[in-house]
Amino acid sequence: MDKFINIFGKHENSGGLPLVDHLFDVATIAKKVARNIGLDEEIAYRGAIMHDIGKVSPLFQQTLKNGYLRKPGFIFRHEIASLFFINQLDESERPLIIDMIAAHHKSVYNDIRKLGLLDLEQEMEDSFEIHAKHFETWSKDAIEILNYLGVKTSQKITLEEARLSYENAVDHCSMNRLGCSKWKGILISADYLASGIEGSKENVLTDNLFAIPDLSFYNRSNPLFPLSQIIVKSNKKHTIVTAPTGAGKTDFLIRRCTGRVFYTLPFQASINAMYERICEDLSDKDIDIRVLHAASALIIEDKKIEEKILQRHIGASIKVLTPHQISSIVFGTKGFEAMAVDLQDCDVILDEIHTYSGISQSIVLKIVEILQALNCRIHIGTATMPTVLYNHLLELMNGKENVYEVFLNQETLDTFNRHIIHKLENMDEIDPIIKSAIRDNQKILIVCNQVKRAQNLFLKLQEEYAATPIMLIHSRFKRGERIELESQLKNEYNKSERACIVVSTQVVEVSLDISFDLMITECAPLDSLIQRFGRINRVRTLSTIGKYKDIYIIAPSSDSRSALPYDLEILKRSYNILPSGKLLYEQQIQSMLNSVYPEIVFTDIDMNAVFKEGKWRIKELCHNPKSALLEIMDIESAVCIVEKDEIEYIHSTFIERTKMEIPVSFRSIAFKQLYQLKEGMRPFVVPDMAYTSQAGLKAELVKSSNYNRI
Repeated sequence: MDKFINIFGKHENSGGLPLVDHLFDVATIAKKVARNIGLDEEIAYRGAIMHDIGKVSPLFQQTLKNGYLRKPGFIFRHEIASLFFINQLDESERPLIIDMIAAHHKSVYNDIRKLGLLDLEQEMEDSFEIHAKHFETWSKDAIEILNYLGVKTSQKITLEEARLSYENAVDHCSMNRLGCSKWKGILISADYLASGIEGSKENVLTDNLFAIPDLSFYNRSNPLFPLSQIIVKSNKKHTIVTAPTGAGKTDFLIRRCTGRVFYTLPFQASINAMYERICEDLSDKDIDIRVLHAASALIIEDKKIEEKILQRHIGASIKVLTPHQISSIVFGTKGFEAMAVDLQDCDVILDEIHTYSGISQSIVLKIVEILQALNCRIHIGTATMPTVLYNHLLELMNGKENVYEVFLNQETLDTFNRHIIHKLENMDEIDPIIKSAIRDNQKILIVCNQVKRAQNLFLKLQEEYAATPIMLIHSRFKRGERIELESQLKNEYNKSERACIVVSTQVVEVSLDISFDLMITECAPLDSLIQRFGRINRVRTLSTIGKYKDIYIIAPSSDSRSALPYDLEILKRSYNILPSGKLLYEQQIQSMLNSVYPEIVFTDIDMNAVFKEGKWRIKELCHNPKSALLEIMDIESAVCIVEKDEIEYIHSTFIERTKMEIPVSFRSIAFKQLYQLKEGMRPFVVPDMAYTSQAGLKAELVKSSNYNRI
């Protein structure tokens, strides 16, 4: 439709896409999303065609040409102008399509900047008049575009007809309905996906969207991996598998899946490793496999924070991510409806679920509750967990009659005895251990609980053992560099035939397929320690069964701050219950865990959650500005970049931007008066001096820096 090639849907910095093309792309995807969740795809198509038709207004086109720069006080919301055409539809369709249009950018009420439909209706003298300026002129082009794309309307719509449509939309949105609108979820999903691929070579407007993956590769059997010998078929919907590292949990969990798969793990490093593993396993299959590197973009303006869920690539056959990346459904943050639509009817694997504690654990438990309501099949994998937590999960999944429980017998567990435990009083005792291990050509893994301690230890050891290969890995590296470090860890250090040292944090605990000879670790909760131990003597062959390797555990200090991110009392109980100078028996771990965790006080987050007792508790078409517990959760919920990457970041693609980003916890960075970009993931810009490719981001240098442009 060449006539409208100069009516744009995107600014030229975002591709300068004609509006007609954008509407068609969104509508094509929306049909597939609706079909997948069993809703009328033709209604979805019409709603998607109409969702941005208000962009035809010259008020929007002018701001687009000016790079979205607007005069102070100027307000024009294109989604409100798009509502002027609603009464052209059949009456039965109008409420559904209003859901798709009215709130696809802003919460209709109590928007963080008070720009929602109902906010403006209350605050402005006449919101309709402002948005309807020149309507009789620009509506002609809008009508022609709608008809061209298959949404039949009158040849002319009067200003009064537009006002009536607007008032009907306001009335609909004013109803006090609680819920999660699937129609809004469809539009947000399709809009974001279309925007993400426009101008790229990637073609996801194909039948691969929502394709069920072929997972037959995992139907493999090996007596060395006992879970591969256990039948996966069961009439029970959900799964809990309890088995040591190396027993074949990953394969078993995937074999239990019959639909699209969400595979969740605790850490970014572990999802990178799992993503690479699945891609390698299924390299000969035509399967859309995605890894989600970030949960959300945090937008901070005038000390107000809005969190926007980034639901890229809805409909992927397999998606690897962390539970925080689906926690929008718990807190009702921007885009949570899209996440709910993508999750509906899927298989969700929650691997290594025992590693979560405190608030993170409560969020995961709430996610389990919501997944039930979305008709998901839930598959939980764990090396082991306290009985109290196990029983709570069983209850959430409606009891034993609905959960396929899988354990290994005592005789099989005995074949997984692999570690002799030694106790140390402090780090000062590790030098002779390291020197002896280097003489014996052993691969040494040292684990610290805090990034700063890992960095300081790495620099010290690098100087003391200059002739020995040594590397550091933790979560505060640029994502691109961390992927390279993970590859180096797996393919060089892990396979080394001579002595080497790796200093790490908790990022090595889960799903990194490495097998070292000796571990020195700061004390952690027992369940986390068991997970760490799985990186030592991991390779399981007939010749390694019955062979033991050494693990040295450093006693916790008496300082509760030094114990962070863990509880000091849990550390003390974990340290005390472990043997000293003796073999750790796998079959005794469960009773040891129950002693460390005789009871668990589950953090109550129901006051902040938008789902409780099987019902949504958030006003439909509204969202919360940010995760209510974001500030006190030590999770990678924000990103930063170094100053020298700023220009390149602004002008790069999504993939290239991702490589430059350094994930950080929100509370560690958000209020340090750092400049925040408006592009991409809204990264905070830190000074170059705070980052090196060997040590990563040094938080204390960010804190002391006076680099700031606010």
